[in-house]
Amino acid sequence: MDKFLVKGAFHHRLGKGEEEQDQTGEDAAVLRGPRWRHIRAQDLDCDYTVLFGRAEADEIFQQLEKEVEYFTGELARVQMFGKWHDVPRKQATYGDAGVTYSFSGLTLSPKPWIPVLERVRDRVSQLTGHTFNFVLVNRYKDGRDHIGEHRDDERELDPRIPIASVSFGACRDFFFRHKDSRGKRPSQRVDMVRLQLAHGSLLLMKPPTNTHWYHSLPVRKKILAPRVNLTFRKILPTKK
Repeated sequence: MDKFLVKGAFHHRLGKGEEEQDQTGEDAAVLRGPRWRHIRAQDLDCDYTVLFGRAEADEIFQQLEKEVEYFTGELARVQMFGKWHDVPRKQATYGDAGVTYSFSGLTLSPKPWIPVLERVRDRVSQLTGHTFNFVLVNRYKDGRDHIGEHRDDERELDPRIPIASVSFGACRDFFFRHKDSRGKRPSQRVDMVRLQLAHGSLLLMKPPTNTHWYHSLPVRKKILAPRVNLTFRKILPTKK
């Protein structure tokens, strides 16, 4: 039986009183300090919390919508099984000068940090004690945009530092599947872990999670609202 561990919601069409009640309770909880939910399974080690209250998360979301510059042309394509396909979402990268990152057949030099991304990065660093020099931005225009199963295990990543995934906008399902449980003839049966990532939330994926578990954001056709996800990473210096 699959595990369903974390629930959250980003409400777009609440009544006025309901929205105010939800916002007040959520913001008060954030002001008191984050309440971590620890997500554990075989070789999976993640922590989840709501990092930004509703009002601040709304403000950041609107800034991201206005200021992030997404890839176009060849950079908006991905290589899978030797073939190139249009990415079913928008992507952008920002980070420190001199950092490069390779994934899906692309080697990227990020754009310089912009204030809204620095704001989120610094909040995550303050809370976790980790520093990050790169962020991948994924924008999902609605529930049809998605990302398939993959692991963030590129060789440029510092294996000691967690990946910090911050979500803004529509709440979306997020799945973890153990590498040995994939395919028609899996070598072992390990329960899938299913989460819901709320507006303003932080999911901290700690080692060795990305060594053993694939994760995905599946299609959800009933979701009509956009979502922007920021995954902060620590990239190792390029060896010369």
